[in-house]
Amino acid sequence: MTTLFSTLRDTFEKRARYHRTVAELRALPLDIALDLDIYPGDAERLAAQAVYGGAAQRG
Repeated sequence: MTTLFSTLRDTFEKRARYHRTVAELRALPLDIALDLDIYPGDAERLAAQAVYGGAAQRG
C-alpha cells in the first residue's frame, strides 16, 4: 500500500512540475526565449523532456 501512495505522490509531483515548467516557459519574454533558442510553441515538449526525461511527449 505504501508503494501505491509513493507512486501516486510521485506522479502528482511530476504533473505539477510539468505544468509549472510549461507556465514558466510560456511566460518568458519573446526576445529572451529566442536568445535561448526556445520556440514558444515547444513549451509542452520541452517541459515534458525536463520533467519526464528523454524524448517524452504528452498527448
